[in-house]
Amino acid sequence: MPPSNAGRVQIDRHVRHEVSRVWQALTDPTVHVEWWASGNIRPVVGHRFDLDMGAWGTQACEVIEAKPGHRLAYRFAVGVLDTTVAWDLRADDTGTSVTLTHDGFDLDTALGRQGYEGMGRGWPGVLARMDAVLSK
Repeated sequence: MPPSNAGRVQIDRHVRHEVSRVWQALTDPTVHVEWWASGNIRPVVGHRFDLDMGAWGTQACEVIEAKPGHRLAYRFAVGVLDTTVAWDLRADDTGTSVTLTHDGFDLDTALGRQGYEGMGRGWPGVLARMDAVLSK
């Protein structure tokens, strides 16, 4: 039996920025493009949007959960990888604890394994870019 986290990438990171700034980075397209990808993201359940992932193409997404300042989750690469990206935020005395969970990779397929490995390698850099953008 595979481990319970099979097909899941999870990263915990602390940033020295208020929750409101991190939430803005996740939900404001003009900030989002600076650290990850362009797209018409909005924190509204049911909102469908596309993220331009450059060489990896445009990925269709749909918001499935939006709790301002706490949690944003969306289906990612709908019809391709069919995964879920969730951002959980917790304020603390020195900033915000961010937990990114990218879940649902089908490790029984070549595409699922490739996505899992690629995103697993890529997410730490994406989070570092978000922190750098917020530090400007």
